[in-house]
Amino acid sequence: MRRVVFLGPPGAGKGTQAARCARERKLPHIATGDLLRQNVESGTLLGRKAKAFMDRGELVPDDLVIGMVD
Repeated sequence: MRRVVFLGPPGAGKGTQAARCARERKLPHIATGDLLRQNVESGTLLGRKAKAFMDRGELVPDDLVIGMVD
């Protein structure tokens, strides 16, 4: 399976381009920020762990984000 990742600073248009690419190619669009917020709001175990990092202004570790995608 091919994966495409959009990287860039805030406001660069990553979400816009990813949504467009997903729509045109009928691919899933996974936005990690949205995924993190959903898990935190739902109070999942991974969301609670991620929230601790977010509250300290730290990056959420990759293994937590990957766990949310799986």
